Amino acid sequence: MGTPEFAGASLKRLIDERLNIVGVVTAPDKPAGRGKKMKASYVKMMAEAHGLKVLQPTNLKDPAFLEEFKSLKANLGIVVAFRMLPEVVWTMPDLGTFNLHASLLPNYRGAAPINHAIINGETETGVTTFFLKQEIDTGDIIYREKVTIGKNETFGALHDRLMEVGASLVIKTLRLIEKDKLRLKKQDELIESDENLKSAPKIYKEDCKIDWHNDVMSVYNKIRGLSPYPTAFTEVSTSDNIVYKIKIYKADYDFGGVNQPAGSLKTDGKSCLSVCCNNGKINILELQVSGKKRMDIKSFLNGFNIHADWKLV
Repeated sequence: MGTPEFAGASLKRLIDERLNIVGVVTAPDKPAGRGKKMKASYVKMMAEAHGLKVLQPTNLKDPAFLEEFKSLKANLGIVVAFRMLPEVVWTMPDLGTFNLHASLLPNYRGAAPINHAIINGETETGVTTFFLKQEIDTGDIIYREKVTIGKNETFGALHDRLMEVGASLVIKTLRLIEKDKLRLKKQDELIESDENLKSAPKIYKEDCKIDWHNDVMSVYNKIRGLSPYPTAFTEVSTSDNIVYKIKIYKADYDFGGVNQPAGSLKTDGKSCLSVCCNNGKINILELQVSGKKRMDIKSFLNGFNIHADWKLV
């Protein structure tokens, strides 16, 4: 059970291992692109390419779907990047249902664990497999595998690494279940204090706006933690009160040397564009102005004449 590319990597490994996949459950096709043509999920396309049975319920409690799911006679369910399942679904397989989650549980429970780990400046994360239970991301842990986060690594790069590490962990977990050698660990045993537990809620558009009054590392981590998607953004106000929305994909930073208010712009008009924070500056390297294509800073400055009185807001 899964939908995006992150789930597709695990499905591919299951296919390569020649396991008996009795069915694949994924999201319904949805309109995409300017033409709003119906597009299948990454997992559906992979499943159909390998001749697997695909179920696409809009309602996971629909009696017709439950009957069809039951008819598959699955003895084990595997969930990777899918929506929350009702108990009637995850309890149906005889051996239960396990989930792959992109964090070291119990930390970073929620929809966006990879983003939040980078935004919070973590140097380590990982993947976890655990059996589903009613409360989301709280089930008994089967395996955890740690991964170091590079100091300049973006969400996109870490996502792709964890996708492959996670796919391997799915196979490792499955083989352990096959051999009946499970040694489960309750998440409560790993929680030192509820106050220190870090969460990973869904990220909304308003969460992506940069506050230039924050310290430089917080801003830098936010940019890389949201790149390339959903992308950190700012708004620049010109002397004519025109406001441009700018997405920032790539940046670096410098500490100190700031003698202007937060949000002030510094540029040589050719190849450098910096923004002041409260203890340093962010050097923008790659961006996208609304309605334009993504570009490097030299291309941007070649087409935009930045004035000293412009402000990022």
